[in-house]
Amino acid sequence: MTDFTSIDRYLQKNRQSQLDELFELLRIASISADSSKRPEMTEAANWVQAKLASGGLKTQLISGDGPSLVYAETEPVPGKPVVLVYGHYDVQPADPLNLWHSPPFEPVVKDGNIYARGSTDDKGQMMTHIQSVIAWQRCNQKLPLQVKFLIEGQEESGSEVLETKLPEIADQIASDVIVISDSSQYAQGQPAITYGLRGIAYYEIRVYGPKADLHSGSFGGAVTNPGLALARILTEMKTPDGRIQLPGFYDSVVDLEASEREMWQQLNFSDEAFAEQLGVDALTGETGYTTLERRWARPTLDVHGLLGGYQGEGGKTIIPSWTGAKISFRLVPNQHPKAVTEQLRSFLAQHAPPGVRIELIDLHGGRGVMADPKSPFMKGAMRAVEEGFGVKPVLIREGGSIPIVAQMVEATNADVLLLGWGLDDDGAHSPNEKFCLEDYYRGIRASTRLWHHLAQAG
Repeated sequence: MTDFTSIDRYLQKNRQSQLDELFELLRIASISADSSKRPEMTEAANWVQAKLASGGLKTQLISGDGPSLVYAETEPVPGKPVVLVYGHYDVQPADPLNLWHSPPFEPVVKDGNIYARGSTDDKGQMMTHIQSVIAWQRCNQKLPLQVKFLIEGQEESGSEVLETKLPEIADQIASDVIVISDSSQYAQGQPAITYGLRGIAYYEIRVYGPKADLHSGSFGGAVTNPGLALARILTEMKTPDGRIQLPGFYDSVVDLEASEREMWQQLNFSDEAFAEQLGVDALTGETGYTTLERRWARPTLDVHGLLGGYQGEGGKTIIPSWTGAKISFRLVPNQHPKAVTEQLRSFLAQHAPPGVRIELIDLHGGRGVMADPKSPFMKGAMRAVEEGFGVKPVLIREGGSIPIVAQMVEATNADVLLLGWGLDDDGAHSPNEKFCLEDYYRGIRASTRLWHHLAQAG
């Protein structure tokens, strides 16, 4: 029988060391999008492998054309489920550095939060599961099921190594349920289990005009300005009431269930408080849907960056030879990135003005994921989270994407549990990213219970 008293005593006694170890990992600037950070990527992979090995797990670095995958496993337990924990050790770039109130790779605790790049996305959340398995081992408690870990180094930049290696390692990572902690609670003091993720399709659009920048006084009015052409294309891609205009875009979109809409209405979400949190004076989006519905379960289009033209100090009167934009669509389950690519190509062909050439660069994509909120594993997870946080979790969807998850689910035929310990205002991908210190510890405690309840569920 599991002795949770000894595990809890161990967790309480080792809180400082658990924080120190997280700080060690957070100090590694493992930015997968930055090719100059390859040594740091290797350092982070080695650190994670060593930490898992210190808990008695069998570990392996799986190499590919990019950052290594870290694999680890505990001993099999015949007749019991197998759990695969997925996470990532890479982080987003820290720019703009001048907006951080402390250096992004020098973690600090301030006002009850851990501030550092990767604190919530995903090093802090991922570490809760590593620490919990080690707690079981250090307390001489036999895990009631087998736990496998697959920690990658490219989640923030497309998961190319994992996508390539997935057919090869499918048998190795075979499992009954995949556990992922890379999302958020519903609100501070209100834990949640996420049963749906949106997918993503990410592109760069380039609009080419004259062969070189032109003097706008001499040539303005005689040629199509690529900047204006791009602005018109982007504007026409989405109506003022939030409808995306790609041909056939909504054909595979599944409407929300009435029960979901009713469940989310009970969450007492405040548009006014949300707008205040974001520092805006109004919320906008697709007509006919609430803010939560638009964020969690409807497809979207966003512009992430504008390229080209003169952007230095002062003025320079040119017609730029080219301009560009980085855009993405968040996709709901049943939408496929490849289909969206063809829809976008068709739209661009129809809306390209004369005098310019358009190039579409497909950067990366991934499908959305839906889990069964009534599965036995979900019920077991709800009990574990309640015991770890002291509050019964609510069921939500998440607007963000973990592109590789749909492929992993397909490769393993496993259920998926999305157990987010972060908060909506943690600033993942932004300056001053944070992770609540107590939620780090509560996440570890919930994870120690998770193995017990998932074994019972199976």
